[in-house]
Amino acid sequence: MSVLKITGGQPLRGTVEIQGSKNAALAILSAIPLASGKVTLRNLPDISDVKTKVDLLRGYGVVVEINGGTATFDTSNIHHWEPDPELVRKIRTGFYMLGPLIARLGKAKLPMPGGCKIGARPVDYHIRGLSILGAVVELVGGNYLADGEGMKGGEIYLDTPSAGATQHLMSTACLVPGITTIQNASSEPEVVALATFLEIIGARIEGVGTSSITVYGKEELGGGEFAIPADRIQAGTYLLAAAITGGDITTTGILPENQTALVSKLAEAGIPSEEGADWVRVWSDGRPNAIKVRTMPYPGFPTDIQQPMAALLTIAKGTSTIEETIYESRTGHVNELVRMGAKVSSEGRTTVIEGVEQLSGAVVEASDLRAGAALCLAGLVANGDTYIKNVHYIDRGYQNLEQTIQGLGGTIERISAAEWEKNHPVT
Repeated sequence: MSVLKITGGQPLRGTVEIQGSKNAALAILSAIPLASGKVTLRNLPDISDVKTKVDLLRGYGVVVEINGGTATFDTSNIHHWEPDPELVRKIRTGFYMLGPLIARLGKAKLPMPGGCKIGARPVDYHIRGLSILGAVVELVGGNYLADGEGMKGGEIYLDTPSAGATQHLMSTACLVPGITTIQNASSEPEVVALATFLEIIGARIEGVGTSSITVYGKEELGGGEFAIPADRIQAGTYLLAAAITGGDITTTGILPENQTALVSKLAEAGIPSEEGADWVRVWSDGRPNAIKVRTMPYPGFPTDIQQPMAALLTIAKGTSTIEETIYESRTGHVNELVRMGAKVSSEGRTTVIEGVEQLSGAVVEASDLRAGAALCLAGLVANGDTYIKNVHYIDRGYQNLEQTIQGLGGTIERISAAEWEKNHPVT
């Protein structure tokens, strides 16, 4: 397994055109089985999670052709299939295909989901919602068996505004007879993107972007073309790269309003920014001030940018706190940052960070996608070389990471497993 080597100390400067959203792409790919016509997706990110989801679709008989960032999908021959459990376990959103599959085929079988280990992410909301729509879902031998005979619209209430459950149930309801309402629905930008795609292929949905979504079921959906919007978390990561390295980075092709929570917190920390119609710029020439951060559902501070923000705050002046309200175990980065000289500790869901003047390079391991991003940021400002293991987590969400950082003036390279073991026989 490869390792990233980062040599810190260089301010990152330049412009980054942000690629398609990982989370939006995965939600839309989960809904592909609903389409009866050909679907073309543009700006599809070239990341491992997307490749896994495409492999799942191919297993169900979907014909997929990919040319650069554009992919076409033909579901004419979609059929029942028992997927390889290891394939489904690679990504949590493989489970989000369950509802669309039973709505289209009448039944489906999927293993329990996988994904990053960032805390309990039960599928109770998903199962309960599908049951309200009339599906029968049972867990047998580690597999979810679902029968959709006799499904019809219903009223669903989510105890918390889960983006995954909202996306899954909204998609499923598009092919369920009758009217379905989802109360306390998520308003995350990725939910809006999915709804826009579904409407393009013929769905009728109202209330998207609010806490109450209404779906009018159709007998059949068609095809169409859709461009995946830019990845707001990827954009936020590069804006933080400017802040932590004392650099100057402009992210383009984005919706600036999706960065409001982040740039507001950066302003509190004394880091300036500016924005235009489709870009946001952040620059810095000194250590940030300590701040308090609390993650919340959109439009609050994103949980997915919490760990990268922690990396920035390791060099802040004073003591910062980050309260994680979404996931209870999103602290895999803490001990690794400590290896780099950071003064960080966790108390329940709260991370306490006492800023230091300088981090030092070390051998660290990514425990999940965003923890890996945090370690990359820390490595970029650390004194000396940082080696990051478990790069496969980072590859799940960041396209062309090394090339992008190199283009901004950073020093980063990927070392093969063989080369790493040769030079580091004992770690």
